[in-house]
Amino acid sequence: MRALAGLWVLGLFAWGHCFVEEQDGTLHPRAGLTPEPRSPATSQPHLIFILADDQGFRDVGYHGSEIRTPTLDRLAAEGVKLENYYVQPICTPSRSQFITGKYQIHTGLQHSVIRPTQPNCLPLDDATLPQKLKEAGYATHMVGKWHLGFYRTECLPTRRGFDSFFGSLLGSGDYYTHYKCDSPGVCGYDLHENDRAAWGHGGGAYSTQMYTQRVQRILASHDPGKPLFLYIAYQAVHSPLQAPGRYLEHYTSIANARRRRYAAMLSCLDEAVANVTLALKAHGFYDNSVIVYSSDNGGQPAAGGSNWPLRGRKGTYWEGGVRAVGFVHSPLLRRRGTVCRELVHITDWYPTLLALAAGRPDEGARLDGYDVWEALSEGQRSPRVDILHNIDPVYARAAHGSWAAGHGIWDTAVQSAIRVRHWKLLTGNPGAGDWVPPQAFSSLGPSRWHTAVNAGRSPPGATLQAAALSVHVQSRPACVRVTGTP
Repeated sequence: MRALAGLWVLGLFAWGHCFVEEQDGTLHPRAGLTPEPRSPATSQPHLIFILADDQGFRDVGYHGSEIRTPTLDRLAAEGVKLENYYVQPICTPSRSQFITGKYQIHTGLQHSVIRPTQPNCLPLDDATLPQKLKEAGYATHMVGKWHLGFYRTECLPTRRGFDSFFGSLLGSGDYYTHYKCDSPGVCGYDLHENDRAAWGHGGGAYSTQMYTQRVQRILASHDPGKPLFLYIAYQAVHSPLQAPGRYLEHYTSIANARRRRYAAMLSCLDEAVANVTLALKAHGFYDNSVIVYSSDNGGQPAAGGSNWPLRGRKGTYWEGGVRAVGFVHSPLLRRRGTVCRELVHITDWYPTLLALAAGRPDEGARLDGYDVWEALSEGQRSPRVDILHNIDPVYARAAHGSWAAGHGIWDTAVQSAIRVRHWKLLTGNPGAGDWVPPQAFSSLGPSRWHTAVNAGRSPPGATLQAAALSVHVQSRPACVRVTGTP
């Protein structure tokens, strides 16, 4: 109750709109707004990271979806499609790994999302990507969903490296009113400007469009001669399923009401990305920019998402929970219009973007991510050959698991998932299901869309992966906590 109540008392802050919306949904600056004088182009690229929420692997036009995503399709076709790209199965772990470059077992966030009333946040001693980019001379702005904790002022985005923040601190909420209830009687207003509640701002605006307006305002006021990092974490397409009516008109042929609303939300998001791209071009950023698009986890079928043909959904360590839509679009790519099937993980954006910015991680940072720019831009091999999806000894143990089943190396009752090259090992409960299968050793070869589970005798590689899990678990800090009092 105490943590969520903070949403009501963070303060008062109102900011007027400086954009008008045309009938087609395109946003433009009002007349009379003129940018500051521009400096010569910076040699450091502008970095734009767009994170969608709960977008399923199937749910983009170039994966064969019935949902119209012309902007995403075009940007991906002109850039590099990431077809072996992985995130985490739920919100907080993916966001923490993007912003720290570390697996969640190294930040203490491996168990679940951060709940509204939970006194927890991203560990304060981890240098974040925006902090390191600021050291490299970047202006840093965040628009959208934080979901990395807020129970102390030090946990807020503007204290973790962002010059400005406009968005929500929680994991979900109403798209129009911006209210969120965690349980009966525990509700709060979740729209914030920097470290204060933006009481006077929302006015019933749909969050996808409202966030795009703020992005356009930032671009209109920033000098493109100075490097910019812009993190846009849209609320869409996470539940609740809400969309402006005009987008629903395109999907009357979809019988399932949830899928229909989800499709409308995704079309609105696609239009938002189009407007962001137009603003980058209009204000002189585009030619020296790197745009990354990613979903934060797999889709949720109960909320309209689809991960077909992958097994599993959001909240699971099957491919459908962790394999994501992703692409890079940039005039700076040496090979455009290509498909990258090299292994890429969300932790890789930290060292990759920091290297592009001519920055350096802290000495002894022990990042889990790799600089994959040569793989993306030049078609080289990725330095990444494995992914630790997670180890969570706190999650409910699987009744069938044992040390013996793990060859005396690993207790297979413990929830874990690891991939080494094209082999993936799942132990314990893979999450979000009534049936807990035995440990699964799967082949994810380049031609496979679906895991092929070996339910019989474990191949020799399973022993090696069990050993790898044992090594990873020893790398965890004994205790990860946010020091101080709430």
